[in-house]
Amino acid sequence: MRSALLLLLLLLAVCAASHAAIFREAPQFFNSPDCPSLADDLEKRNEKGQHHCFNHAVHVAMTLDTAYIRGSMAAVLSVLQHSSCPQSVIFHFVYSASANASSLHATVSHSFPYLKFQLYPFDDEAASRLISTSIRSALDCPLNYARSYLANLLPTCVARVVYLDSDLILVDDIAKLAAHPLGGESVLAAPEYCNANFTAYFTPSFWSNPSLSLTFANRKACYFNTGVMVIDLDRWRAGDYTTKIEEWMELHKRLRIYELGSLPPFLLVFGGGISPVDHRWNQHGLGGDNIRGLCRDLHPGPVSLLHWSGKGKPWARLDANRPCPLDALWAPYDLLQTPFSIDS
Repeated sequence: MRSALLLLLLLLAVCAASHAAIFREAPQFFNSPDCPSLADDLEKRNEKGQHHCFNHAVHVAMTLDTAYIRGSMAAVLSVLQHSSCPQSVIFHFVYSASANASSLHATVSHSFPYLKFQLYPFDDEAASRLISTSIRSALDCPLNYARSYLANLLPTCVARVVYLDSDLILVDDIAKLAAHPLGGESVLAAPEYCNANFTAYFTPSFWSNPSLSLTFANRKACYFNTGVMVIDLDRWRAGDYTTKIEEWMELHKRLRIYELGSLPPFLLVFGGGISPVDHRWNQHGLGGDNIRGLCRDLHPGPVSLLHWSGKGKPWARLDANRPCPLDALWAPYDLLQTPFSIDS
């Protein structure tokens, strides 16, 4: 009798665990009449075997893993819900090569059966050799560095992509962000914050070394958050910027020149040379930055994108019944299926 009860409890635990990863199906969203047709692109690309290379599409890149998939699903829903041409948005999901690709594909397909998307394996073992420990263990995850390799992972026919973190939601049309001009020779566009203490992102050993600190000479280097970026992949490939980022990471392994994960190499390579985007497109820090339990207010001004960067994630705080006020804005996009109740 006792063994039967233990078996029943085990089965219930397994069901509960598996059910926790089940997401409900999202509603389907349709293009407005004035959206450009992808039909011509489809016919041309199918001849070359490329099914995700539409010229008139908005291409979005995100990482996908089990730890943050709940946030990723909410982010996708928010993009589609607020897009004027949701059927013209194509998602490129990068996942760890050691993860279960079939499970990730099935999860996305179940909730978004009409979504145009592709999965790309990321060699996290190769990236691990370049990663040094930072102030937060979550920042040391190899997949956190996948944004540096998008130009290598995505098809060469994808010339421009919007990169989005998994802990955000959009409340505006992503096509507006995707169309942001990249003037001059800028490789990427993102909201800049020139009033931030830029020097704090690098160690004293960096600033005391003239050959390193001169990196920012004649550059008005400003902080920007790499969780929301518009990237010209053609320019990135032409300039071999992945190699430039890797060179700084290799140097960091020897000299310890910064503290904060994958952000500083981007600042070293692109700081002072990006195309600035309106701050409404990254209301960041809602996760409390690096302080758990800290609730943040919105920055002054209009809002197009809310970003829970930092330790505190809205789904975790909601589950713990300790939400911050702004977490209520994320909750309507949560697709996690409510667990079944068991009658006593």
